[in-house]
Amino acid sequence: MRYGFYLPTRGPTATRDGILALAREGERLGLHSAMIADHIVLPVESQSTYPYTLDGKHPSVGDALETFSILGVVAGATERLRLVTSVLVLPYRNPVLTAKVVASLDVLSGGRLTLGIGAGWLKEEFEALNSPAFNARGAVTDEWIAIFKQLWSQSPASFDGRFYQYTDIRCEPFPVQKPHPPIWVGGHSRAALRRTARHGDGWHPVGAVAASPLPPQEMRAHLDTLKQLTEAEGRDFSALTISYKAPLYDTGILSPDGSRPNFLRRARRHCQRHSNFRGDRRARADLRLPRPVHCAEHRASAMVRH
Repeated sequence: MRYGFYLPTRGPTATRDGILALAREGERLGLHSAMIADHIVLPVESQSTYPYTLDGKHPSVGDALETFSILGVVAGATERLRLVTSVLVLPYRNPVLTAKVVASLDVLSGGRLTLGIGAGWLKEEFEALNSPAFNARGAVTDEWIAIFKQLWSQSPASFDGRFYQYTDIRCEPFPVQKPHPPIWVGGHSRAALRRTARHGDGWHPVGAVAASPLPPQEMRAHLDTLKQLTEAEGRDFSALTISYKAPLYDTGILSPDGSRPNFLRRARRHCQRHSNFRGDRRARADLRLPRPVHCAEHRASAMVRH
């Protein structure tokens, strides 16, 4: 099992010094990956329901550093840390520009980028960005993935899709990772599972919070479904990475079985094995920050055997 952590996009630690301190300390402690969330604008009033808090409200008050900007700064300040978008809302951005940015970051980071993707939930943000229609976001997400994979492997390339078209363009250099940076699909809806089975290299659901606990028995059921869907696509389920994301939302609320999530405790044990963690006040404080999220990640085959 490998552990990652969230870098802040908002709040008092979302500064150059704060982000770099967390990223460097996470790398020093032997953590595997750093996750970066994605919002560009946030509406003053919203009718959209955030699926991971009990009140359905996103905890931000409007501040949010841009995802790729954080990735570029952290890539230049680290050498081993895996860099993960968690998750990038694909319909927000032009697909050709996004393909170029991802490929460039993969080259400049030495092949350390993982593209976590999602279709989005905040309708008002879609509208503010003049993105494709909110109700078509699933189809748009699938089409953007197809564009990425083509532009990361073919040159020149042409595409004639429902939402986007281009003819005879070059978009090089290609990513360092072959055939492309891993694509992790966020969410645990049926659509997200289908998207993972068809297009993904990993599945990246949210759990261990009161609004979306995703306990072991439900996780097993989703994995069984994902295995069936993946095999129906003619793909190898055991090759998928399963990355379980555990935010620190509604932390005073117990899980349905009365227990508390133990991801933080496991992460501390991991750090103790890789450093003098008990005596390192700075490392201990970083792991207690309210903004970052701890993410347990290991291969699907290992999880299925549990």
